[in-house]
Amino acid sequence: MKVARFHAPGDIRVEDAPEPVAGPGELKIRVRNCSTCGTDAKIFTFGHHHIRPPRVMGHEIAGEVAGTGERVQVIAAIPCGACAECRRGRLTVCPNQESMGYHYDGGFAEYLIVPAKVLAVNGVNAIPDGVGFAEASVAEPLACVLNGQSLAGVGEGDDVVVMGAGPIGCLHVRLARARGAARVFLVDVNAERLAMAAALVSPDAVIDSDPVEQVLKLTGGRGADVVITAAASGAAQEQAVRMAARQGRVSFFGGLPKDDPYIRLDSNLVHYRELTVVGANGSSPAHNAEALRLIAGGLVPVADLITHRLPLSQVLDGIDLVSRGAAIKVTIEP
Repeated sequence: MKVARFHAPGDIRVEDAPEPVAGPGELKIRVRNCSTCGTDAKIFTFGHHHIRPPRVMGHEIAGEVAGTGERVQVIAAIPCGACAECRRGRLTVCPNQESMGYHYDGGFAEYLIVPAKVLAVNGVNAIPDGVGFAEASVAEPLACVLNGQSLAGVGEGDDVVVMGAGPIGCLHVRLARARGAARVFLVDVNAERLAMAAALVSPDAVIDSDPVEQVLKLTGGRGADVVITAAASGAAQEQAVRMAARQGRVSFFGGLPKDDPYIRLDSNLVHYRELTVVGANGSSPAHNAEALRLIAGGLVPVADLITHRLPLSQVLDGIDLVSRGAAIKVTIEP
């Protein structure tokens, strides 16, 4: 079979590999779609400390169970289910978390083996009728978005700002609508990508410069109830705090580069406005199941966000599209 393996930064190869065999408690999947994300682009450029090459990449996985044909979606982040955090229900911050495409071979392959520990935490979900494999593969990033908005308390009547118009930003716009937000504003410094995203998700306003000033203007000087930084930008995080309304919530959804993780935070704004600043890290198996339900119910449409469908042989082209911000969602079809 064909796989796309990471060997070193800048070195991902599509190559032949033997078809894998499931061991006790494992599940063999015929991959039908594995979508790409910004993390794949970062791994291609910089590598990752959890990846010991050669490793088959890809963590947004949907396919069929070999032998039965059952259509399934597979979680990416694998909590241990036994540590102190997992026992408290905090599976997204499990210190023993492992991941598909990092610790285990992922979905840029014709077949993959789902480890027993994924099944042990209910990490394989049946794809609902009417949901295609490509849509199901987007359940994983939507699950992360769902976790982020739950932590930030996005709800009825909120004015929400989403900073970053990539696929995650688009999902944030749509989920905020589904959760009852009054208005959603989309921000990006890349005017071309902003226009492409806005044409799909129709935010109430788009902002490509002076975001703090523009958000205050749009809200009559009040600021936004929730600001989500769906971009790896320290400047965006600093701006987010400045544009938040009193008792507003700020979600640092996008992590910063490890060599530049610090920002200047006006703590008096947090203090006097009674702001809440929260992080968001991945998703739990339950978030993945809920994401599939949201897609199946039409509450968060995702099919139109998939702007490119490529065969496995063109996985590097897909990663390049993501790196350049020239696509919304790219899915690979092994």
